[in-house]
Amino acid sequence: MKQDAHPKYHSVVFQDLSSDFSFLTRSTMSAKETVKWEDGNEYPLIKVDISSHSHPFYTGKQKTLDVGGRVDKFRQRLAAAGKKS
Repeated sequence: MKQDAHPKYHSVVFQDLSSDFSFLTRSTMSAKETVKWEDGNEYPLIKVDISSHSHPFYTGKQKTLDVGGRVDKFRQRLAAAGKKS
């Protein structure tokens, strides 16, 4: 079997930015930032916008998360399209 054919699989911490929830798991992703975890070890930190802790499907709550003004851009395009008619 060919050596080094697969990416390195290691422990990483994922942090949900919308709810400040973090969890330790294993992944092939890597990051420049690190964080000290509860066990005293440092792990790479991957920041995500939505996780199971903040996703409406898992929480049962509907909340809007506007990252980068996407909702405003959509509303502007919708308003501009309505004026053309």
